[in-house]
Amino acid sequence: MDFSIYFFAANDEHPFGERYRFILDVARAIDSLGFKAIWTPERHFQEFGGSFPNPSVLSAALAVSTERLELRAGSIVLPHHHPVRVAEEWALVDQLSQGRTGLCVATGWHSGDFVFYPDNFDRRREAAFGNIPVLRKLWAGETVDFPGPGGQTLSVRTYPRPHQSELPLWIVHSSNPQTWTTAGELGTNVLTLVDSWERLESNIANYRDARAKAGHDPDAGVVTLGLHTYVGEDEAATRALVSEPVRRYIDTFLTQKTNDAASTAMTAAEKQEMAKLVAEDFYQRRSLLGTREKCATVVHRAQNMGVDEIACMVDFGLPFDTVLDALPELDRLRADFTTPPATRRGSRTAPGAGRVRGAASAAGAAAAAGANANDMAWYYDDSTRSAR
Repeated sequence: MDFSIYFFAANDEHPFGERYRFILDVARAIDSLGFKAIWTPERHFQEFGGSFPNPSVLSAALAVSTERLELRAGSIVLPHHHPVRVAEEWALVDQLSQGRTGLCVATGWHSGDFVFYPDNFDRRREAAFGNIPVLRKLWAGETVDFPGPGGQTLSVRTYPRPHQSELPLWIVHSSNPQTWTTAGELGTNVLTLVDSWERLESNIANYRDARAKAGHDPDAGVVTLGLHTYVGEDEAATRALVSEPVRRYIDTFLTQKTNDAASTAMTAAEKQEMAKLVAEDFYQRRSLLGTREKCATVVHRAQNMGVDEIACMVDFGLPFDTVLDALPELDRLRADFTTPPATRRGSRTAPGAGRVRGAASAAGAAAAAGANANDMAWYYDDSTRSAR
């Protein structure tokens, strides 16, 4: 089981500059400890995640601040970008890092984000997944034709050339089960959160099956699971420490959702109750919040159902120094699950193109509070509508 660090913070009282210095401090620390990767997202025009408008820029800084960490976009909203720009920017990061980049592709879900290419909102699945083969061709150095001015066709080969011959790719999971099948068919990896352990296990099985049917090694795809993380030495003290930051974090996300023009309005009381219920479910069942012993049971559960990597979401509102001071305890948890590479199932090194072979969830808690169980899908996914 690999462990990585995943940033996706709500803003807090810290200036943006302090937050970026904190990210660099964490990156340097986990680089020396032996973590697998660091993830930075793409978010726009909202307080939640507002520190992360462009993961390639931040990853360029991380590239020259670290030596071993893989640098991953978690995620890049491909419908916001031309694939040529994505290939150019990340090839530069790949050169700076000497081949340590990886991208997770997302469709996007917040209608207010689509100021870049508004027409892509209704066709965002096509714009995201349909451009993955294009991105791979550009990365491989192939010439690709694109529409140019005056109806002409422009043939493009991007520069700089990347350090890696293949680009490791993930697709972020969606409430639409077809996304898991699409990832399997395309031979990408998957980045996911968990709303239901049972559903996660079923989705992983479907993903492996789809990889096999498409001619990819079913065991080679990496399933990365994001979990809110703070590993402490005392259970009561840890719970007291994280309870309010987790509640505020979820409340900020709920505010963002309420601001989406396509969303159903939620009253302040409903939002507060929802945040409370989800925070409790997080702590009890779907996080690495607690002592090492408690968190180990969650990692074992994920491992047994086919998860290959835990992406530890550490920036949910705790003081920066508190997060940094807790990294050694998290590293001890990581060390408990370190497996020699020769004994791992298949090749779990985040392949880029996919090599061709010869209990109650938070949604249930929300329902108990009077909300529709499906209303919580948006929190865990990049999608809330069946059209996706």
